[in-house]
Amino acid sequence: MADRYLSVAQVAELLGTSERFPRRLIAERRITFVKVGRHVRIPEAALRAFIEANTVQPVSISRARFGAVA
Repeated sequence: MADRYLSVAQVAELLGTSERFPRRLIAERRITFVKVGRHVRIPEAALRAFIEANTVQPVSISRARFGAVA
C-alpha cells in the first residue's frame, strides 16, 4: 500500500483550485476515489492519471504556412 490517499483539500491545493472542483469530479465520477466512512480520499495515482488524461499538448505552427509579410 505505497499509494498515498489525499483529502479533497489536498487535491484542490495540488491542482490550484477551490475544493469545489475536486468535489465536482467526485460527484460526476470523473476521478477514482475511496470512501473511508464519511470521508472521501483520492489516491495519488488516480490524481496523476486524471492529470495525464486531461493534458493537452501544444500545437506546433509553422510560420511558412502564413506566407511572407510585406
